Amino acid sequence: MSQPEPNAKPAAQTALSYSLDKDKIRILLLEGVHPSAVTTLNEAGYNQVERLPAALPEQELVEKVSGVHFLGIRSRTQINRTILEAANKLIGIGCFCIGTNQVDLQAATEHGVVVFNAPYSNTRSVAELVIAETIMLLRGVPDKNAEAHRGVWKKSASQSFEARGKTLGIVGYGNIGSQVSVLAESLGMKVIYYDVVSKLPLGNARQADSLEALLNAADVVSLHVPDNPATHLMIRAEQLAAMKRGAILINAARGQIIDIDALSEALAGDHLAGAAIDVFPVEPKSNDEEFVSPLRQFDNVILTPHVGGSTQEAQENIGLEVAEKLIRYSDNGTTISAVNFPEVSLPPHAGTHRLLHVHHNHPGILSAINQVFSDNNINISGQYLQTNEQVGYVVVDIDAEYSDLALKSLKDIEGTIRCRVLF
Repeated sequence: MSQPEPNAKPAAQTALSYSLDKDKIRILLLEGVHPSAVTTLNEAGYNQVERLPAALPEQELVEKVSGVHFLGIRSRTQINRTILEAANKLIGIGCFCIGTNQVDLQAATEHGVVVFNAPYSNTRSVAELVIAETIMLLRGVPDKNAEAHRGVWKKSASQSFEARGKTLGIVGYGNIGSQVSVLAESLGMKVIYYDVVSKLPLGNARQADSLEALLNAADVVSLHVPDNPATHLMIRAEQLAAMKRGAILINAARGQIIDIDALSEALAGDHLAGAAIDVFPVEPKSNDEEFVSPLRQFDNVILTPHVGGSTQEAQENIGLEVAEKLIRYSDNGTTISAVNFPEVSLPPHAGTHRLLHVHHNHPGILSAINQVFSDNNINISGQYLQTNEQVGYVVVDIDAEYSDLALKSLKDIEGTIRCRVLF
C-alpha cells in the first residue's frame, strides 16, 4: 500500500485515528455476503463497501480488485495468484464460510494478505441438517416422497426405522462432528467417531480404533473432515464395501471426499439404503447452470445444493464474525484467528503510531528492524512479534513524530513484504 494519507477527521471525534481515512478504504463483498457484514462495517466507519450478489469470472475479478483493500468471498470465488497480483492494495481477505480452500493461501501469504474465515458460526446449521437427513433416510422418506409425487401410494413400515438405538459413525470429530454427536445422542443414538488425532468424547460417544472399524459398525456414517490430500477420495469402493449392508452415508463436508461413481454403484447394487449429499466434486457456478450428477437417478438419495450452512441465522452470524475480524485487523493490526498469518492480539495504540511490518521469515530481519530504531534514536513504547514458517509479523508502537522516517527505513529492509502505519 502506498504511504498513507492523514486522517481528515479531527482528533476530538474519536479516541483513535488512522493512517488511511476509513472513507477511502475500499471493501468488495461477493456472492451475496449477508447484509450483517455491511452493517457491521458501516457502523465501524467503513462506508466504501460494494456488495455484489454473485461470484465474478476470473478476468472480471482481476479488473475489479485493483484498488480494493479488503475482499469478502464465500465458497465459489477462487482466489489464485493471478488475482492476488492484480490486487495492488489488498491487505485482507474474509472468507464468509468455514473453509478457505478456495484461496491460494501460499500466494496470499507471499503477498502479505491476511485471510480470515468463520470456522464456528454455521456449525449448528450443518449439524441440524445432518440429523434431519438421518431421520428422513432411516424412515425411507425420500423414496416415498418421490413415489408420491409420481402418484404412487407406498404406505408401508418395511425398511422404515427409528433413529433411537441406531449407531451413528462420525468421521472427523471437530466443531461440526462433535455437535452432531450431541444432537444424535439426544435422539437415543449410539455414537462412535473416528479422527486422525485423539479427541475427548462428548457424552457417551466413543472413539473408533480405525476408519474401517467405524464403517463396519455404523448404521449411519456422516463425514465431517476438511479438504486436504489425506481426505481426497477417502471414501471409495473399498470403504463403501466395508459399510454395513443397508447403511446410510451422509456428506456435508467437502465434495472431493467421496468417489461419486463408486457411491452410485453401491446404491445401484442396494448395498446402501440411501445417502444424503450436500457437496460435490464439481458444482454449478451459478443457480442458472444445470446440476449434473449420476446420483440424480436415485430416489433414495437426498441431494442438496451445498446449503449445509445456509440458514439465515448462520449467514448473519458469519457476516458479523468475519466483518469484525477484518475491522480489528484494519483498525489495529490484530491477526487472531487468521488462517495463514502469525496470530497477534494487540492492545489499542492511542497516542502512538503503530508500524506493521510483514516480512519473509529469514534470519537477520528482526535485527535489521531493531537497528532502524536504534540508529535513529527512536523510542519504542510497544513491540509485538510472531512468526510462522513463511512470514514474520512485527508490530511496533512509537512516537508520532518518528513514524514517517521509520516507515521509509522499514520498507527498505531486504525481505520486506508489506509495511504500513496506523495512527
